[in-house]
Amino acid sequence: MVHGIVSSPVLEARSDHTDIKAKVQKLVEDLTSDSLETLRTSTAEMRLLTKINANNRRVIADYGAIKVLVNLLNSTDTKIQENAVTALVNLSIDYNCKTIIVQANAIEPLIHVLQTGSPEAKENSAATLGSLSVIDDNQVNIGRSRAIGHLVDLLRDGTPRGMRDAATALFNLSLLSENKAKIVEAGSIKHLVKLMDPAAGMVEKAVVVLANLASIDEGRIEIVCEGGIALLVDTIELGSARAKEYAAAALLWLCATTSRFCIMAIQEGAIPPLVALSHSGTARAKEKARALLSCFSRNKLASQC
Repeated sequence: MVHGIVSSPVLEARSDHTDIKAKVQKLVEDLTSDSLETLRTSTAEMRLLTKINANNRRVIADYGAIKVLVNLLNSTDTKIQENAVTALVNLSIDYNCKTIIVQANAIEPLIHVLQTGSPEAKENSAATLGSLSVIDDNQVNIGRSRAIGHLVDLLRDGTPRGMRDAATALFNLSLLSENKAKIVEAGSIKHLVKLMDPAAGMVEKAVVVLANLASIDEGRIEIVCEGGIALLVDTIELGSARAKEYAAAALLWLCATTSRFCIMAIQEGAIPPLVALSHSGTARAKEKARALLSCFSRNKLASQC
């Protein structure tokens, strides 16, 4: 008889899975209620369930909750909107859910939250867009929407967490060539340069976006006009390993295209930290540092230091 007994943990797992399915099914029904109190309660429970584990997120997606949550992003009730967008950012951790969220036409409602939401809702809307934009097709769709301008607005006047989430989303979007000019045109660079001040605590977040934007003419001009060269040199000297790498990459884009920018970088004291980086940085940082030093040498500018 012993061999026919199913272990207690297995039974408990099956029971838990069944309970979650039943709970999610009821919550999805409640999410269509006309009662504000029911919606506040059900979105709060859904928010919690999406946070717990991957299995919950898959069950929630399977029961069609994503479309309902997307609809609730347009709620005028602050708590309902906050809970809905937070549930969506949790769901977006799952790769398949990223696709389902976009297919549910979530981009415009997420932009609506960026415009009208509470600080917490705006943070989580930006985080959701950042999570969705790791997929190439989503970079296209989000880039062609109104999202970039509102992400730059959050970069300017959001909470510290909102600024970080906006910078992450803009970084992912800037990986697509057609988005780079849009991000520059939206006025991002002056805010990114400002956030390279170590006091802002966002040097690394800002410099990785700037490195991508430095690959286009408009980006390079704006970086220089906003005083970015001095801050890039400072980052090469004092930043984290990753920040140094991206700062060197950005500076190389500047100096490889215009000898005037080489002069400016040298005058800001770029050579000593670049020499140090060429010996002690990451593999990519060493490569960029050596390329910059060669660029200075080719232009016969080192003697002007």
